[in-house]
Amino acid sequence: MARYCFDGSMTGLLSCIFRAFAFKEYEVSVTANPHAQNGLFDEFIHVASNEEYGQRVWQGLKQKILSASLRAFYFAFLSEQEQACQNLFDFAVYVFQNQHPVDQDYGHAAVIGMSQWAKQVGREKHRMEAFVRFKKCKDGLFLSLVKPDFNVLPIITRHFKERYQDQAWLIYDEPRQYGIYYDLEQVHQVEMNAEAIDPQARIGHSQDFSIELDDEEVLYDQLWKDYFQSVNIQARLNMKLHIQYVPKRYWRYMNEKVL
Repeated sequence: MARYCFDGSMTGLLSCIFRAFAFKEYEVSVTANPHAQNGLFDEFIHVASNEEYGQRVWQGLKQKILSASLRAFYFAFLSEQEQACQNLFDFAVYVFQNQHPVDQDYGHAAVIGMSQWAKQVGREKHRMEAFVRFKKCKDGLFLSLVKPDFNVLPIITRHFKERYQDQAWLIYDEPRQYGIYYDLEQVHQVEMNAEAIDPQARIGHSQDFSIELDDEEVLYDQLWKDYFQSVNIQARLNMKLHIQYVPKRYWRYMNEKVL
């Protein structure tokens, strides 16, 4: 079996799909890990990203599947999981090998696999939109440091741009070391080497990234915590249900949860 290795980009994955049809290699495993273990009889092939090939495959998918399925394809890719990429590769092969629509054939492993990954990414998107909190810096920038399970920044940009149009903000993905920055006009992708900043810290810095929180930020934090405590009814606390709707891994973003 051939084993395609690509650079981890969407263009790279689409280039793998293009190559599979160019060489009629449909039973293929794909990986973004150049050090992946190979089977005894596997042929390891490095597939270079090609924008032209990627666009041809993407346009072909747009003609063959529903817009909802195209969106699910993109969401599943943002999971950054190797199994998801394999599902997407197999899904594309299945689509192009059939004359009739198959993107809703949930009896096929690749179709249901893509759908399940897309749902997981979609849930993470909604939770980020709900739980992201900003802290005001001295220069007026509103900053939020996040650690999402999946690479959801590209799909939450529109939500935050529409909701916070009157302030400059930066949402920074710590594990992936990039962020989305809104300058009151446009949203830009920025890359920095930022260290994790303690939610209680007044100042955070690294070699090329530094912030100093606004003097009133700590006061605002405390006021919000006091309000939360005042409206909280201990006798009606149902922690199991609370955690179901607000998982603990999101508490780090919420002022009222920072002790």
